[in-house]
Amino acid sequence: MSIAYGYWVLLGFGLLVLEMILPTEFVLLWVGVAAVAVGGLAWLMPGLAWPIAVGVWGALSVVFILLWRHFKPLSFVSDQPALNRRGESYIGRQFTLTEAIVDGVGMLRVDDTRWRITGPDHLPAGTPVRVVAVDGATLCVTPVVGCGIGED
Repeated sequence: MSIAYGYWVLLGFGLLVLEMILPTEFVLLWVGVAAVAVGGLAWLMPGLAWPIAVGVWGALSVVFILLWRHFKPLSFVSDQPALNRRGESYIGRQFTLTEAIVDGVGMLRVDDTRWRITGPDHLPAGTPVRVVAVDGATLCVTPVVGCGIGED
């Protein structure tokens, strides 16, 4: 007894559709490709017994998945890692306070945006500060000592 090649192809394409719907990280893709490959094998060998076909399908699935994991493209490394995390792009930059920090909270104008900042109490306007961290949409600053006027 054997499974017709059309059923294998149908199974393979069904798994490919499930891959598009479910977040399986390409596992069903390779299992589906293996099913289509077994469908091709069953078309070439019409008398292929179903236990052998299922065994070949399982073996091909494992081989395809392992090959994918070994040769998959590496993660994309951006030349601008903080592109969509604007606050993080300001870490290390130096600015001049336009408003005083009162009770640990103030505002800082950076380019065309006003940022909420936290820092040491009672820093007067005109003090050069450096962004040392970001907490959500708040820049954390410290005064720059002995470096003159900061950049705007």
